[in-house]
Amino acid sequence: MRRHNTEFYKLTKDILINKEFNKLRYINHHGITRYDHSLRVAYYTYIITKKLHLDYYKATKGALLHDFFIDEVSSMDGVSRLRKHPTYALINAKKYYDLSPMEEDIIKTHMFPVTFRPPKYLESWLVDIIDDIASIYERSYSIKNELATSLSVIALMFINYIR
Repeated sequence: MRRHNTEFYKLTKDILINKEFNKLRYINHHGITRYDHSLRVAYYTYIITKKLHLDYYKATKGALLHDFFIDEVSSMDGVSRLRKHPTYALINAKKYYDLSPMEEDIIKTHMFPVTFRPPKYLESWLVDIIDDIASIYERSYSIKNELATSLSVIALMFINYIR
């Protein structure tokens, strides 16, 4: 679906081929990879902001880079990780890309209200909301799969027990 959209691919290609960004393919995030999560958020941001005639280029780029951190927060507890990872994502994004004020705002504020700083742009608000929805979907899908796997194991153990 995402790869078939030529314009989306052209907008994101320079990020998708980045060696450091591709390390996100190996980091678990809500039951999928951080790479796949970022791609999902960016794609839906692209679709929605384009339909609303907003700055879909900057919104898509900011959305794709919103979780561009590797292991800077791996030792932090859950709340600290939630609050601090946007800062690390912004630092990493700035190493590789010239960011507009909007793109910076998208990355810094995508965890509002956890990070306390509200977004400045409508595009930033949309990325924050799309990220929340994607995270809830991914987490619930992951929990459903974990539950199904656990129930299968229990069923197999029970079948083996009664034989």
